Amino acid sequence: GTFLNLSVSDHGRSDSLLLSWDEPKEGAKGYSLALSSLGSRTPLQNESAGPNITSFWFHGLTPGTRYEIEVTATLACTEITSQTVTAQTSPSPVRNLSLSSGGSSAMLHASWAHAPGQRDGYHLALYHSDSQTLVRNASVLPNASTFLFDGLLAGSEYALKVSTLVGSSQASTSIHQWTAPSIPTQLRLSPGSSTSLVASWVGAGGAAWLHLALHNLLTQTVTTTLSARRGLTSYTFQHLHPGTQYWLGLSAMAGPYTMVGPNATAWTYPLSPGNVTLSTAEEQNSLQARWSTAAGERDCYLVTLQEGEDGAPTRNISVDGDNNHVTFHGLSPGKQYSVQVTAVAGSYRASARSTAAWTQPLAPSGVSLSSQGSPYSLLASWEEAMGEGYVLALSPMEHPVKNSSLLRGVTNFTYNGLRPGTLYTFEVSTVAGPYISSPRRITNWTYPLPLEELTLSNQGHSTSLQAFWNAAPTGSTGYTGTLWETKFQKRVRNMTLGNNWMNVTFEDLVPGRQYTLEMAAMAGPYRSPVRSATDWTYPLAPAGVTLTNTRRPLGLAAFWDKAAGDVDQFHLQLYSKSHPAQRNISVGPNAHNFTFLGLSPGIQYFLKVTVLAGPYRSSSHFATEWTYPLSLANVSVQPGRRPQELHVSWVESGGGRDHLVQLSVAESLSIIRNVSVPRGVTQLDLEGLVPGSRYRVEIISQAGPHRTSSQTAIGYTVPLPPLSLSASPVRTAQALAVHWETSPGQRDGYLLSVHEEGSSAPARNLEAGKDSTNVTLTQLEPGTCYLVGIWAVAGPYRSLPKNITSCTVPAAPTNLSLINPGSSSELYTCWSKPPGRRDHYRVILYSLSTQSRDRVQTLSPDAQNITWTHLEAGSRFAVQVTAVKGSLKASSTNVTQWTHPLAPANLTLGSPSASALQASWAATGRGAEGYVVDVYDTASRSRVGRVVLSGDARSHTFRNLSPGTRYSVAVRATAGPFHTSSPNFTHCTREYDAFLA
Repeated sequence: GTFLNLSVSDHGRSDSLLLSWDEPKEGAKGYSLALSSLGSRTPLQNESAGPNITSFWFHGLTPGTRYEIEVTATLACTEITSQTVTAQTSPSPVRNLSLSSGGSSAMLHASWAHAPGQRDGYHLALYHSDSQTLVRNASVLPNASTFLFDGLLAGSEYALKVSTLVGSSQASTSIHQWTAPSIPTQLRLSPGSSTSLVASWVGAGGAAWLHLALHNLLTQTVTTTLSARRGLTSYTFQHLHPGTQYWLGLSAMAGPYTMVGPNATAWTYPLSPGNVTLSTAEEQNSLQARWSTAAGERDCYLVTLQEGEDGAPTRNISVDGDNNHVTFHGLSPGKQYSVQVTAVAGSYRASARSTAAWTQPLAPSGVSLSSQGSPYSLLASWEEAMGEGYVLALSPMEHPVKNSSLLRGVTNFTYNGLRPGTLYTFEVSTVAGPYISSPRRITNWTYPLPLEELTLSNQGHSTSLQAFWNAAPTGSTGYTGTLWETKFQKRVRNMTLGNNWMNVTFEDLVPGRQYTLEMAAMAGPYRSPVRSATDWTYPLAPAGVTLTNTRRPLGLAAFWDKAAGDVDQFHLQLYSKSHPAQRNISVGPNAHNFTFLGLSPGIQYFLKVTVLAGPYRSSSHFATEWTYPLSLANVSVQPGRRPQELHVSWVESGGGRDHLVQLSVAESLSIIRNVSVPRGVTQLDLEGLVPGSRYRVEIISQAGPHRTSSQTAIGYTVPLPPLSLSASPVRTAQALAVHWETSPGQRDGYLLSVHEEGSSAPARNLEAGKDSTNVTLTQLEPGTCYLVGIWAVAGPYRSLPKNITSCTVPAAPTNLSLINPGSSSELYTCWSKPPGRRDHYRVILYSLSTQSRDRVQTLSPDAQNITWTHLEAGSRFAVQVTAVKGSLKASSTNVTQWTHPLAPANLTLGSPSASALQASWAATGRGAEGYVVDVYDTASRSRVGRVVLSGDARSHTFRNLSPGTRYSVAVRATAGPFHTSSPNFTHCTREYDAFLA
């Protein structure tokens, strides 16, 4: 048949296969494709392809599986041709591959999830990452999912490749991982020099990196950090501080792993001190070592003092590392020393040594000078003293000095060729290095003759006496003597002395007792005349001396215990550093106490008890005590400079050390202030108090442990003055209303003072309660100005005053009258003077009849009348008088009055009829209030008619008169009570008018 040339490939895909074929030469109508598992004739996929198609993809296959594909081509004429091919899908790589050490440094554990599909097995290849070498090859069954690699290198990175195998195909995946590092061991840190440390360790191959951290333990800082690759086994840290302790920490690292390794501490070598010197100190038998402090640090300096030429250590002293000197006290005199100064840092040391130095030598002790029975020589001897040798000097009074030098080890020297009976002085000094001790001196006589100048002295000792004497110029060979108790003539001691003795000491004697020494010089068998001397042993000081305070009476009681021995008397000395005067008292030998009276109070006294025996005295230690202080006198509490202050003063009356000023509110016992003041201060200002308050002050005097209180003094702070003071007149009374506001603080009340201005009379005082804020001042003079003062009062003290001036309302004038003196143009006003004062009067005249302007006059305060002129006649006026005081006024009641009217003018009469008579007139000036017209019968002089007319009337006709009768007519102008008549005019009425008809 036709060959299709089938081929299959997967192109790297594990679930697909690509089938390709060649188209037949004669062409094909189509293709059918059947895919089945190898060995199974059951098709898994049946597919078809049209003509001209030469490839086909099978998808959804199982990875790693062998398949059989049959391709059938339909040719022309319904011919078919088939061909079969086998193929295999590629396997899938494993999933979730992991590789972990589990903290192990020699094992790695591999695990994975199986790949989908079929597989023949797995192949594992483990590589060492650094060397790229294959470490392990392993093939495992297809169902295996873990594998353990052991025997690996610690701290190394490995790469694992896991391949899924199917036939000759495989699918691989890789992973990297580190084994845990191993920790280096045997870490050592040791100094390389004063500025370097060498670190070394074992087992460095088990870590990829080593991390080193060097810490300065003194400063607690990290000095150096270092990371080194695998294999480094040592490192030198440079540029460090000398004598300093360091801590080195080592860590092993590999990949993500860090293992904290060992640590070590070490010191750098310290530097040795420089310029070490040893020299003489200020104190005797002392040497001072000094050195220069080297760079770096150290724990301390070990200073070793070495003695002698062989340098044997004799003292070790450790001092702080910052020190640069040390002084050695109590050294042996006359010895050679050197010093070694060692800087110590941990277990390391660095030393430097000084040159030699000497201590000052002491003069030899036990020095003696004797004649040895020879008149021509003296033997000097002494005890061995430390040093290099001795310098000797023998000097008679009138001869030059004989000097000699001897080496150490010689302890005597004999002077020959001396003069008998001559007093010699022998001096011996010790030589040590550059130093020579002060000389030790002793005297003796050659060939002593009877002694002269015998003395007996206690030398300050209480149980011994020392005798001194001088021989006669001719010398002597020895002395004999007897010591007696002078008082009882009892023999105490016999003695015989050689001729080299010039003094002798008598021991174990009774303190404070008088002794007599009788002594003679001997020359061979001969004795010189007896010489005697007397003295007392030094008395013992009394013990148990105390000083006790007595309060009533004020004094101090002294007590003491008598010491052993004899006493002539006791002398008591009492004094104070505060007073120059002192008490000196002597009492008998059996007394053991004494009381001092009449002492100053509050003073510290010191007592010294002295025992007397002969000319000698021995004193006790000082005892001390205070007398009770007296309470302070004249304690005064006065207000201070400000209302918030109190000034406390007192008189010191009894000494004392200091005073305690206690302040309390008078109504309370609680102390609100404690102030301590030293003695000598007699006043104190207390601040920050409440104004106007009552306080209690008590002062406690302190003398040593004793206290005495003063009498309590009461004082007040000055109150603050009231605020916003005002005063206003009361218009209906002779009074002033005073108002104020309360100021801060306290007060007992208020004091008001009212003083009439310009008056010499004393001010009037009145009081108001502490809570008051107003008061009315009554019974004052009208129209008078008053100075009103107000004080806040607290106890006997007043605040600063607040003053204000105000005036009372003046009194109105009384008895006002307006008088017409009989004038038509004048009015006279007068009134009674009202009580009190005023500045002036204001007088107003009102015109009631016309609209003319008011007339105003200002008069002096003493005026009582005024005359008004040029007034209009016949007018009515009103007057008012007002008393004026500042802005205050008081007016009288108004009174009225009229001016006299002027008489009417141009009076004319006429008779218009037989029974009528007409009068006409003209007004003068402004006229009158009215007119009164009277008509009289001239013949009978009787009035026959009267008419009262208004002020504007100018004529009037009388009727019903008798015809042909003469009448007299008068016209009076009236104004109030006043009237003025015109002259009478006469006229006749007409006769009857009948004839006229």
